[in-house]
Amino acid sequence: MNKSNYSPPIARLDLNLFRVFAVIYRERNLTRAAEQLCVSQSAVSHALARMRQQLDDLLFIREAQGVVPTPLAMRIWPDVQEGLGFLQRAAAHSHSFEPARDIAAVTLAMLEVIEPAVLPSLTRALQDAVPGIGVTSARIRRSTLKADLASGRIDCAIDVAQAADGELSHGFLSRDEFVVVSRSSAAIDQAAYFAARHVTVSSRRMGYGVVDFELARQGRQRQIAARCQHYESACRLVADSDLLLTIPRSLAMSSNAYLGNHIQPLPVSVPGVELHLFWHPSRELDPANTWLRTTLLKAMQ
Repeated sequence: MNKSNYSPPIARLDLNLFRVFAVIYRERNLTRAAEQLCVSQSAVSHALARMRQQLDDLLFIREAQGVVPTPLAMRIWPDVQEGLGFLQRAAAHSHSFEPARDIAAVTLAMLEVIEPAVLPSLTRALQDAVPGIGVTSARIRRSTLKADLASGRIDCAIDVAQAADGELSHGFLSRDEFVVVSRSSAAIDQAAYFAARHVTVSSRRMGYGVVDFELARQGRQRQIAARCQHYESACRLVADSDLLLTIPRSLAMSSNAYLGNHIQPLPVSVPGVELHLFWHPSRELDPANTWLRTTLLKAMQ
């Protein structure tokens, strides 16, 4: 009856039969197996017949006191036992959540310019909660963000509130006021601010940045003498020139720690930067994503 090279396709196997197999193997009696499974003996016999057909082996042979396993049944028993254990643990995990057990790594998408200001504190909070957790910061791509969050390639994203996609869930993370960074310690009023030359930071080659959009709305314009991609580069330009840099306060603090530049209040009215945490609606009730969001929000606030 055995065919040594025969292997039934997984699609043909009824995985529920392996639970019946396991109880029969342990009890060595169909009647007791039926009692354990809370089904009739005929149901157990029918299940065994199906499994015999699928595995092409008798599996159990009748004897006076019940049944004994065939050599094939004894060979597959350790794998069946281990497989059922995996399934039981999977079922248990679906009803319980332990960050240290269930989360090995997270991937956050964020703007490059805010990474120096927010990533250290977020990483520290995550690793304090789950020692050894891996934290990856990825460049945010707004064109694919929704798909990245839905697929799980990105767990959460941090972006300015103005970039909110109506189909993404999001919550307030932090608000940061703009300040002016200068090499000189001389006070900067409005007249000095608009008379000075400025460096602006943008990942785009041309066009207004956030501050210049707001100034244009007010009918004002400043003199842009330099444009770069990173706030740290801009701060170094300021340290070596008379240029002014308008920058969120948290970034000014982290980028100028060793440069000796002066941080002063912005003399014009420009709304601060509001950062939001974004996630996909399908992850709203996911315990791992919920834990991640709670941990990130607590770390920032």
